[in-house]
Amino acid sequence: MQPVAAQTFIVEKLTKEIDPIYEYHNVNHTTEVIHHAALIAEREGITGHNRILLLTAAAYHDAGFLEKSIGHEEVSCSIARQYLPEYGFENNDIDAICELIMATRIPQSPKSKLGEILCDADLYYLGTDDYGVMAEKLFQEYLKENVVEDKMDWQRQQISFLQKHQYFTASAIKLLGPKRDKNRIVLEQKTESPHSLKHHESTFGDILMILVGVIITSFALNSFLVPNQFFDGGITGISLLLHEKYHINLAYIIMLANIPFIIMSYFAVNKGFAIKTFFCIVLLGLCLMYPGFPVITDDKLLISIFGGFFLGLGIGLTMRAGCAVDGIEVLALYTLRRSSFSISEIILGLNIIIFSMAAVWYGPKVALYSMLTYFIASKTIDYVVEGIQAFTGVTIISGNSEAVKHKLVNELGRGITIYKGERGYLPGKFEVHDDCDIIFTIITRLEMRKLKNMVSEVDPNAFVFASTIKEASGGIIKRRHLH
Repeated sequence: MQPVAAQTFIVEKLTKEIDPIYEYHNVNHTTEVIHHAALIAEREGITGHNRILLLTAAAYHDAGFLEKSIGHEEVSCSIARQYLPEYGFENNDIDAICELIMATRIPQSPKSKLGEILCDADLYYLGTDDYGVMAEKLFQEYLKENVVEDKMDWQRQQISFLQKHQYFTASAIKLLGPKRDKNRIVLEQKTESPHSLKHHESTFGDILMILVGVIITSFALNSFLVPNQFFDGGITGISLLLHEKYHINLAYIIMLANIPFIIMSYFAVNKGFAIKTFFCIVLLGLCLMYPGFPVITDDKLLISIFGGFFLGLGIGLTMRAGCAVDGIEVLALYTLRRSSFSISEIILGLNIIIFSMAAVWYGPKVALYSMLTYFIASKTIDYVVEGIQAFTGVTIISGNSEAVKHKLVNELGRGITIYKGERGYLPGKFEVHDDCDIIFTIITRLEMRKLKNMVSEVDPNAFVFASTIKEASGGIIKRRHLH
């Protein structure tokens, strides 16, 4: 075995062939990792054959950058398997080296002491005085590859990364941990003012959205529903019923009816939501007292359609701002925790009661028109809250999964998750089955047609199904992971 020659070979290859775009992941990084791996190994008492495996893995761990950055760990292993036999490495040694290389993939997942040492050596700079210099090189590299958008985006993700990072070996924890934490604190202090500014911008945007949402909601109620004895579902529907039945000012009823739900939201959601909702309800009450809203029409169909549309638009805007002008969903969430019913079942049950009361008191025609109003308002809320860019989760099962993966990542620009499964088990051919990769990705609904066409080009018989994703964050919906 010739470990020094094997290490020298790959270092020289990186020196000559690595793309200059890699300002951080270059030969200097590799030599630093070798040096730091040797340093930690000495402190951890690693000697002999294990030390040879460790330092060889350190030399080859980023060799994959000779070909590509995404998935470079697998390429590094391929390079190791290609060249290490020439230097007397046996297959079992190469397997061990590849296991160490794969452990450095973010998030790091070492399975042995040697893996822990290599992972700590790979991110050694996080706990040194050189952090600022090395981080800037990594930022410039990612900026050129469109991994990050700008400096603020980079700093935000660096803070998150440093908060989650851990060193594995006792030596690294003692030697590097305190300085890494100081580096994180300094970075947080540097970004505190911009983050504070963004927070104020976000708060102003929420307030503006609440104001617009409340005005539109008031317009829907005063110009369409109230003058024509139309109703809605939820707490708003109950308030309208009480207003028509007992002729109490609608503004007072809505504010009083929502007080219990504001209190519930403090415990069922959070304090911020409760404060915003309180502000929203009070503002709605004040707007409903304004006498200047004109009556738009007395056509019942137009009232149902456009009354529902404007009501849904207003409520949807307040929901996007992080509050609610109708407490029925808070009630449903609060009741959910104390019953076996789902939120949809609870809301449906309450609305059945509301529209049944409307039918008894004001006739079935009014109740039916009010149900149409509620339906249109609900669909408008969904559209406003989810937006045209609503995310869709897509699962793809194909016999040509490798080509599908390539198109999704390199042409559509989406991240993918792979589940290991089996395909086959068809009627009449139950015994015929084979292993396959089940591909999952998240796209916007506007990209659905493009994705289907891509998959069809590769495999017309691929099984593709989609489902709506209500919330999505992180991953590479918009960018790749760092490091």
